[in-house]
Amino acid sequence: MKIFQTLFLVVLIISFAEIYLLLQIGGIVGVFPTILLVVLTAVLGTWLLRQQGFATFQRFQESLAQGVMPAYEMVEGPIILVGGALLLTPGFITDLIGFACLIPQLRKKIAQYVIENYLVQAGAHFQQEKAAENNVLEGEFRKEE
Repeated sequence: MKIFQTLFLVVLIISFAEIYLLLQIGGIVGVFPTILLVVLTAVLGTWLLRQQGFATFQRFQESLAQGVMPAYEMVEGPIILVGGALLLTPGFITDLIGFACLIPQLRKKIAQYVIENYLVQAGAHFQQEKAAENNVLEGEFRKEE
């Protein structure tokens, strides 16, 4: 399956699951408490996004000042951004995933997984390409007739 088809299918399934879960919770606790809970998670998510974003940016600057490559911070930034976007999206499933992205211990594990499984492989591929570029023979060419 192509990536856009898969992404569309995931968004569609999550949307239907969110609606179903909102209806079930609304049936149990009522409409207004459910709406209040959704708004509360959005407000809490905004606060967490701001707090974690500033903390990560501060660590990023400290790493740069020390001359250290801020690899974790560069990967954690987009994770925080996705987590904040998910928390602002109404629904409980997206809130759960969004909170997981904003909890520092879980975010660090996600970032470590991304770095080890995707960025290290990409770096190795890049180094292989650079090595292949270095296998160039230089010389002069003269056409004799």
